[in-house]
Amino acid sequence: MSDRAENQVPQARDTIHVAGQWRPAASGATREILDPADALPFAVVAEGDEKDADLAVEAARQAFDGGRGEWSRTPVAERAALLRRVADLLVRDREELGLLESRDAGKTVEEGRVDIDCVADAFRCFADLVAGEGAGRVVDAGSPDIHSVVVHEPVGVCALITPWNYPLLQASWKIAPALAAGNTFVIKPSEITPMTTIALIDLLAEAGLPAGVANIVTGPGHTVGARLAEHPDVDLVSFTGGLISGTKVAAAAAPTVKKVALELGGKNPNVVFADACATDEAFDTAVDQALNAAFIHSGQVCSAGARLIVEESVRERFVAELAHRASKIRLGRGTADGVECGPLVSEQQRAKVESYVASALAEGAVLRSGGKRPEPAGSRPATGYFYEPTVLDQCHREMRVVREEVFGPVLTVETFRTEDEAVALANDTEYGLAGAVWTADAGRARRVAGRLRHGTVWINDFHPYLPQAEWGGFGKSGVGRELGPAGLAEYRETKHVYQNLAPKPVRWFAG
Repeated sequence: MSDRAENQVPQARDTIHVAGQWRPAASGATREILDPADALPFAVVAEGDEKDADLAVEAARQAFDGGRGEWSRTPVAERAALLRRVADLLVRDREELGLLESRDAGKTVEEGRVDIDCVADAFRCFADLVAGEGAGRVVDAGSPDIHSVVVHEPVGVCALITPWNYPLLQASWKIAPALAAGNTFVIKPSEITPMTTIALIDLLAEAGLPAGVANIVTGPGHTVGARLAEHPDVDLVSFTGGLISGTKVAAAAAPTVKKVALELGGKNPNVVFADACATDEAFDTAVDQALNAAFIHSGQVCSAGARLIVEESVRERFVAELAHRASKIRLGRGTADGVECGPLVSEQQRAKVESYVASALAEGAVLRSGGKRPEPAGSRPATGYFYEPTVLDQCHREMRVVREEVFGPVLTVETFRTEDEAVALANDTEYGLAGAVWTADAGRARRVAGRLRHGTVWINDFHPYLPQAEWGGFGKSGVGRELGPAGLAEYRETKHVYQNLAPKPVRWFAG
C-alpha cells in the first residue's frame, strides 16, 4: 500500500484517481473525515464535483473503448489471476485496513478485520466464478451448418456508488464482479467513509490493473453521485444506500436507459417460536443471536434484525433477558480493548435514531433498555456519537419505528400466537431484504421460510452470507442482485452469435 493509506491521509488532498493518476479536486475543495468516536478529524480528502465525475467517466470510457481497452479483451484467466492477487494483498494489509475501517466507520477493530476477510473472499469468489465458465452456451439450431452460441460481454463503463456502513465490503461486491466481467468503472464512496476504498484503488494498481480501468471520485452524492447516475457515457449504475436516494438514482438513469442495480435496505424480522427456547441452551442461543442481529455495528446494517417477533408464551422471559444483556454491551472507541460496540457514524445519524425512539415512546412503546446517550468514559469520549443499545417492547405496526428503517441500535418487539400471525407480521413491511425464523420444528422452519417474502431467510441463525450465493431483496429493498452468478450477470450484456457455415441464397424477392 502507498504511504497515503499507511498514514491514514492526514494531509491528503489528492484522493481523486483518474486515468491512473492521483489528483486533487478540480475546484480545490477538501473535506475533513471525522473519527465518530471523538468527532475529531483524522484525514482530509478531495471534495470532488460534477467536473471531476466527468473526467473520471471520460477516462473509464477511453480505457474501455480506446487504446487502453485491453482490459475487456484480457483473457478470463488473467482477469481471475488479478482478482486473486488483490485478495492476497488484502490479506497482507488486513490489520492496517481493519484499523482504518474502524476509525472511518466507528466499528470495532475486530469487525473491521472480519470485513477485510469478507472482501478478500469476494474477490476470490468472483475470480473462481469467471474462471470456471465455458466459452458460451451452444444453442441447437437444428442444422449442422449453423453454429449458434450465447456469450456474455462486459457492459462497459460502470458507476458504483457505495454506502458508509460497510465501505470496503460494499465496494468489493461491486468492483470484483465489474472487473471479472471486463468492465471499467468509476466508484464514488460515501463522502464520510471513503478511506479504505481509496486504499483499495492503490491495491488494484499494485496488482497490475491497467490505468484508467479503476477510477475514484471522492465527494457528495448530490453532485458526484447524481452526475454519475445521469451521465450518458455510463452504461450501468450500481447503488447501495437509502430508499430516497435510490429512487433519485433510478430516475436520473432512466433517460439514458442504462442498466440499474439498487440495494436499498430493509426492515428485517427475526421470528422466534417458543419451541426454539425449549431448553436453557436453546434459549440462550436465541437471545444471543437476537442481540447479534440487532446490535452488531450499532445496528447500522441493512440486514439488521431490528424487528423481534416473538411468540407470546415466551415473550416476557425472552425480552427481559434480551434487555438485560443489551444493557451490558460495552460501548466505546472501536480500537479500544474490550469494546463490543462502537459509535454511530455521525451526529446526524444519532439525531435520527433519537427521533425514532422519541416517537416510539410517544406512540406507546415501553422502553426496556437504553434509549439515551451513555455517560462518557475512558474509551467513550463525550464528543463521540454514542447511543445505548435500545429495546422497545409492546410495539405495533402503526409505529414509525416499526415501519421505517432506523439504521441504529434500536430493537422493537412484537408478539404473535399462531404461525399464520407470525408470517403475516414478518411480511407486513414495504421492504423485503432479509429475515429469520427460529424453531425446533424442521417442518415449520421450511414452511415459514417458504412463506417469507424476503431475499434472504436464515433458519436458526442470523447475518451469515455466502459470497457464492445471491444477495438482494423484494419490494422496496431494491432491484438486481449482488454476489454469486447473478451478481456477475449484473455487469454483463448477453449476445447471441449465429454463424451460418454454408450460406445459400434465400430467393424471397424477384430481381
